[in-house]
Amino acid sequence: MGIWIDTDMGFDDIAAIVVVMRSGLPVDGVSLVFGNAPLAQVRRNAAGAARAFGWRFPVHTGRAAPVMGRLETAQAILGESGIPTRGRSLADAGDPPDSDAFAALCRWLEETPSPRRILALGPLGNIAALALARPDLAARVDELVWMGGGLTQGNHTASAEFNAFADPEAVAIVLAQGLPLRMVDLDFCRRILAGPETVAPIAAAGGANAALLADLFGGFIDIALSRGRPAMALYDPAAAVAFARPDLVTWQPARIDVECAGQLTRGRTVVETRTGRAPFNAHFAAGCDAGAVRQVILDALIAEAAR
Repeated sequence: MGIWIDTDMGFDDIAAIVVVMRSGLPVDGVSLVFGNAPLAQVRRNAAGAARAFGWRFPVHTGRAAPVMGRLETAQAILGESGIPTRGRSLADAGDPPDSDAFAALCRWLEETPSPRRILALGPLGNIAALALARPDLAARVDELVWMGGGLTQGNHTASAEFNAFADPEAVAIVLAQGLPLRMVDLDFCRRILAGPETVAPIAAAGGANAALLADLFGGFIDIALSRGRPAMALYDPAAAVAFARPDLVTWQPARIDVECAGQLTRGRTVVETRTGRAPFNAHFAAGCDAGAVRQVILDALIAEAAR
């Protein structure tokens, strides 16, 4: 079995990787994509996280821009680094080795026995490039779990979730090429919440990274608190649980399309669940034991903080 993670490396991406690794799944490699911040900053975040948490898997540099349109990042919400904090930050570890994500993904798909599973936590440009240039290898992907899209509404705009809005053409390519997409959308992730009370057990765990993890987690939760909400949705970690613990999630088949035009609707995902309306081409996370999903995430973070 092979596990690959595609990420724009903010804090919730780091937490998602922790969830996957604490679930006992070995990570073969990670590819980076713009999103939370421009690619150069994403690379610095990845290098800092790898040093702090002792990651040994290879990290590869992927797409710096969307298939079409202007570069869009989440820095307006997450700050210049793409990782909000309460004062601490990842150590400056420079840049990871400049290894090409496309070539690395191709090698992985050529050499890794089935099942070959990908967890995508940002815009889908790296996966779309693979699907267009090497459809023979893209066909070897057995599962693609993506944190993105929204059944009912967006967050970056009223219509669109950020990862879909940042590169909707990439989403369209992935869907058109028939990759086995499982979408973990905003509505699902917003069931998995963490409030300020969840930070103290991480800080108290006593390991080398307890203070750092608690600070970064607190900074992430502060996004919600600053907007008058009592808790923050755990977006990427929720997708990681759906990936690592599918027994906790109910998947529903659907027809998923993405809007690539329109000033107000670009990036909107349209999910058709009625049979007979259109051939289904994907699945979405329709239900879960929210308490169990949340506990998997918090347990993983506490265990990492105790290390």
